[in-house]
Amino acid sequence: MADLNNILQRLEPSLGPRSGTPAPLSGGITNRNFRATLGGREYVIRQPGKDTALLGIDRGAERVAADAAAELGIAPAVAAELDDCLVTEFIACSPLQGQELQSRVEEVARALRAFHHCPVILPARFWVADLLGEYAGIIVGRGAALPDAYTEASAIAREVGAVVALERPRPCHNDLLAGNIIRARGDGRLLLVDWEYAGMGHPYFDLGNLSINNGFEEGTDERLLNAYHGRPPSRRERATLALMRLMSDAREAAWGVVQQSISELDFDFEGYAAKHFERLLEAAGRPTYAEWLTVAGGDVGGQTA
Repeated sequence: MADLNNILQRLEPSLGPRSGTPAPLSGGITNRNFRATLGGREYVIRQPGKDTALLGIDRGAERVAADAAAELGIAPAVAAELDDCLVTEFIACSPLQGQELQSRVEEVARALRAFHHCPVILPARFWVADLLGEYAGIIVGRGAALPDAYTEASAIAREVGAVVALERPRPCHNDLLAGNIIRARGDGRLLLVDWEYAGMGHPYFDLGNLSINNGFEEGTDERLLNAYHGRPPSRRERATLALMRLMSDAREAAWGVVQQSISELDFDFEGYAAKHFERLLEAAGRPTYAEWLTVAGGDVGGQTA
């Protein structure tokens, strides 16, 4: 709280005098978040966790992405940034998840497409095959051993990356967990939050990440792709989405392993990694995996968007 009080004092000249006591916000497994009142307005103050730069987070890219998304009307407005603490407007909200999220999947698809096609260039690159190599170096450099599943996941990520190449990077969110998609309580707006992994990446990673993290089934995936493209998807687009679901699990599993060696938060990162490794390896062991690779390679190489 001493650090938070210092941050609040330094924010007062620009945002106004504080009132009341800051309250911690639940959720999040990387940072600490607080709700505070300054100048009669409520804000969310995000304090980064320890060594979050090692996770592939670029705070400059986060700020640019958050500003661009706010201009599009799909994210809360950024009020200030101080020593990597991002301050955004507080919006009374509820997580958009489960059946409610699936019922509004078309809105999420259109929001993502708008961001993917906005003219902003983010000062960071996001590609899972590269990220797993960087994470491996950090894990080994800290004296830990890579699990056998990590080596298998890296091989899968390289194989998928060779077929679904990152040829035309576009601004992406890259962290579409259920808690990062919210519904404003007042007007019901759908908003995306927590842009800290934003970077120039493959739009289909966002779609695959959204799909698998929120338990989408085939019918919901079809609606997602239909709304994203404004037309029925091709076989190649369906296969690309399926492969990016695997890329998402590879990233989440590797993230869980590296967090075990750097995070100070009370969270079962080992169990988190194991869950995603298991789902990834099970999916890659099915005959459909080879079919997805063949179809996604298709007649036309490179990126579909």
